[in-house]
Amino acid sequence: MPGVTPASSGPRVGFLGPEGTFHEQALLSQPDLAAGVLVPLPSIPDVLSAVEAGEVDLGFVGIENSIEGAVTVTVDALAFETDLLIQREVVMGVQMNLLAPSGVGLGDVRRVLSMSVATAQCRSFLHRELDGVATVAVSSTAEAARLVAGDEDDGHTAAIAPAVAAKLYGLDVLAGDIEDHADNATRFVVVARSGIPTPTGHDKTSIVVFQRANRPGSLLAILQEFAARAIDLTKLESRPTKTGLGDYCFVIDLEGHVGDELVADCLRDLKSKVADVKFLGSYPAVGEHAPTRRREAEEAWREAARWVDVLRSQIT
Repeated sequence: MPGVTPASSGPRVGFLGPEGTFHEQALLSQPDLAAGVLVPLPSIPDVLSAVEAGEVDLGFVGIENSIEGAVTVTVDALAFETDLLIQREVVMGVQMNLLAPSGVGLGDVRRVLSMSVATAQCRSFLHRELDGVATVAVSSTAEAARLVAGDEDDGHTAAIAPAVAAKLYGLDVLAGDIEDHADNATRFVVVARSGIPTPTGHDKTSIVVFQRANRPGSLLAILQEFAARAIDLTKLESRPTKTGLGDYCFVIDLEGHVGDELVADCLRDLKSKVADVKFLGSYPAVGEHAPTRRREAEEAWREAARWVDVLRSQIT
């Protein structure tokens, strides 16, 4: 396959290329993945399609940004277009930079190339320093840098990309750390065709919940299943189902693992009450450990289950 690094005994890992993307930087922070065969691909859908087709073993894609929210191309592909399972999450701080060929100054810039999610993270800078300049969407930040250093080198075009891309493609940094908020971070996920990682005690589960009908209280009924079990939701967003105007589903991240009795019980009840639940994976979570109250709720559920079992054992 084109773009594959030298042979390795590790997994084949597809990621958003070319060389120098934030995806690659985040991927390289994971030693086991970095030791594999790294396969840069032109777009996020290409990465996910390659995993589903078996062309690579794993895919590494951005799914959420602290400024812009969901990377919708990833969320929608996982929810509607593929049957892949999340294996882990990786969170990396992101610093955006304005790059241009040597000799091009800020006042010369008439166009800015970058991935649309990256451009959106720099709205304030663009409005303040480059008001009226055209922004052009390309497949990745590194692709923007590559183009500005090559075919688009016209003395008036710059790229929003990571600083490493400046070194790779021989560009100057016109302005650094241009993102709108200092605490800018992107969450990436590793996906595979099958397999659910073993519970670690600090896990996250991702699901998509489809309503039977859009009626008053339908979301509340879904949320009550989690509240009744003291399961914390770390993300809740609605996405159009693509089947009709006004028809939405809910993408939910929750603390816990499908191997946990409490989470399994919640998913079982949800599946029986809504149109459908699509399971996207249970996997190790980053960050702080889950709160004690979830462990207490898990034990309370076990005690209640034992109580019911004793009662049912008395049935003649």
